[in-house]
Amino acid sequence: MSQHRSVTVASLGIAQTLAWASSYYLPAMLATSMARDLGVSTPTVFLGFSLALVVSALLGPLAGKLIDRYGGRPVLAANSLVFAAGLGTLALAQGPVGLFAAWAILGVAMAAGLYEAAFAALVHLYGKDARGAITGITLLAGFASTVGWPLSAWLELEWGWRTACGMWAGLHLLVGLPLNWILPSTPTAAPQPLAMPAEPAPAGLLSAPEPGSAQNPAHTAALLAFVFAVTWFISTAMAAHLPRLLQVHGVPLATALVFAGLVGPAQVAGRLLEYGLLRNIHPLVSARVAGGTHTLGAMAFLFFGVPAGALFTVLHGAGNGVLTIAKGTLPLVLFGARNYGARQGLLMVPARFAQALSPWLFGLAIDRFGAGALWFSAALGALGLAALMLLRMPPRARAAA
Repeated sequence: MSQHRSVTVASLGIAQTLAWASSYYLPAMLATSMARDLGVSTPTVFLGFSLALVVSALLGPLAGKLIDRYGGRPVLAANSLVFAAGLGTLALAQGPVGLFAAWAILGVAMAAGLYEAAFAALVHLYGKDARGAITGITLLAGFASTVGWPLSAWLELEWGWRTACGMWAGLHLLVGLPLNWILPSTPTAAPQPLAMPAEPAPAGLLSAPEPGSAQNPAHTAALLAFVFAVTWFISTAMAAHLPRLLQVHGVPLATALVFAGLVGPAQVAGRLLEYGLLRNIHPLVSARVAGGTHTLGAMAFLFFGVPAGALFTVLHGAGNGVLTIAKGTLPLVLFGARNYGARQGLLMVPARFAQALSPWLFGLAIDRFGAGALWFSAALGALGLAALMLLRMPPRARAAA
């Protein structure tokens, strides 16, 4: 990786760490305090988070098309201001109306500021050679939960949840905005037109792949969308409820926080494995390797109890780390770089809605079944692996593998 590309990966990776820590991982530590102060229930706070995910699902395709046309720098830099506005509004909220308004603004920011937007920015810059850069930013941002959870908890403990949200907003202005603004523009390629093909958008984007790409684009797209939805449902459920899930299984609070803190390093370890040992094989193969790890870890935890808690979080984190990369690389290798951002936005719509339902549904499952809720996520993980097994590589990639 060239020095110029390394700077791009480092700046975008740090900005992504900030974006994830201050949005996706925020409710797990602050929801209870928010609910108590605003006079609402804790599930209502998570409903606000779900609203943000619905907004991001609806706006994701538009964000992808904007990056296809203009590149990542203007979109991601402007989005740092949206993140700051959403977190500032959350810090000033005085009741349910302010709470939901803040999460709606954060939903706009999440649509154009998380991995899908970053992946699209890298593909806009590097085309089919973006796989290494995609892995690089996920290596750095894999520590978002490891940084975000304890930092949010410490800020809340010392100064309250409002100050915590205000501090995160300030970091977007002082750190995220400059890092996104120094991203390069596309070196030589002309911007792609914003107009979509004449046929309906999903059909147009998914039925005209580049030569040598997926032979049955609609079938491939449906399987990919399902895999992404399952992966994001499980990932969001664990992000929102992992410490609680461990506790209802008998893990003491302090130990549960230690176990949950292993997810971030395990994600990074999985991505290092993908970057090293697995980098020369097709991304579909590495995705299949990772696809069963959550289910494997969950089954170990269910059958062996507390002693297997650390194994569960490590396997979940490692698999999730590799599958996060797969969300960026599989559409690239199966469909090509053309219209990548818009296509990625469409493929992720079901995943965003699955995310929106995940905190609520999995929270209900824990309330009803306790530790048995893990059977639910284990079954979903097995279905995701089955879908990955049904995907087929393009002929040239299969021959190389």
